[in-house]
Amino acid sequence: MSHPFLDLPPLSAERFAAIEDGVARLLDTRQDVLITQGEALLPLEGAIRAAAGPGTVALNVITGPYGQTFGDWLRDAGATVHDLSVPFHTTVTAERIREAFAEHPEIDFVSLVHAEAATGNTNPVAEIGEAVREQGALFYLDAVASVGAEPVLPDAWGVDLCVIGAQKAMGGPAGVSAISVSERAWARMAANPGAPRRSYLSLLDWKERWTDAGRKALPHAPAQLEMLALQACLERIESEGLGTVMARHRSAARATRAGAVALGGGLQPYVREERDAAPVATTLRVPSGVVASQVVERALRSDPALPLAAGGGALAQEMIRVNHYGRDATPGAVQGSLAALGAALAEQGLTVDPAAARRAAEDAWH
Repeated sequence: MSHPFLDLPPLSAERFAAIEDGVARLLDTRQDVLITQGEALLPLEGAIRAAAGPGTVALNVITGPYGQTFGDWLRDAGATVHDLSVPFHTTVTAERIREAFAEHPEIDFVSLVHAEAATGNTNPVAEIGEAVREQGALFYLDAVASVGAEPVLPDAWGVDLCVIGAQKAMGGPAGVSAISVSERAWARMAANPGAPRRSYLSLLDWKERWTDAGRKALPHAPAQLEMLALQACLERIESEGLGTVMARHRSAARATRAGAVALGGGLQPYVREERDAAPVATTLRVPSGVVASQVVERALRSDPALPLAAGGGALAQEMIRVNHYGRDATPGAVQGSLAALGAALAEQGLTVDPAAARRAAEDAWH
């Protein structure tokens, strides 16, 4: 049996390095870029365990579930952690960051999620980065959901550890991810006796065996199909233009938000202020007495491919997510989602106006 995905020639070190260079161009960074052979949780956890340990004092910003996870990893690594939590329907501000620094001047590590696809908010990283630079702390950023939907600029923002994944706005594979690493971050890792070594989590092993060795020989066999898919994804973005890709996501977010409000049925944007809303996904709050997961289940009966999901955990009761990213950052996906939600809400006896939703979404897209 033959198949185009089988019996491929080995991926060369030269091609692997070229794909890394493509990621660097996407991020407009001169930092070292490593492509890690696994989903983005791999470099997210690896970076924290490499750069933080006993003696680290971390400010962990929580604007969604991933921020909570990062705090757990930091504590497990031995760091002293000060959590800065804000309601999930809003975002953190640079002023709140500065207030935390004033209260705890010993902070030397800051962890932040750029866009929380799970809650639909996006944090003002440029302004926060300026505050972090004033403090002199190491800046760790999860940009998995934001990359491709909005600017991600590690160098300009002073981000020392920036993790991305291709499976959302980039429209690529989930099984491979990447991280950009500043010289300050490498130095922090090298000085950390608890940094993973001889481990799949080890970024230092990759640096020594791959980057410092001139990227001539791969340390182990790469995830070939995922690497080829990532290359294709990067080439597609370069061909379309990153600005055009980001504009599609912004338009999708505006159209979904406007259409949901016009639809009625008690739907309201979960993230209250539009400036705080992420381009990658729009979250909606259902009215009292309505269960979000049930609305989504009914909506998906008409078309299971629609980018709709209920919120995770307890949020499944009250939140609907419209995941208009990647191939679904299109007018058709937005309109299809609004129509299906309208029909599902109408089944529950709520008054909706699908025509108004359609017009509002069309007007907002342009």
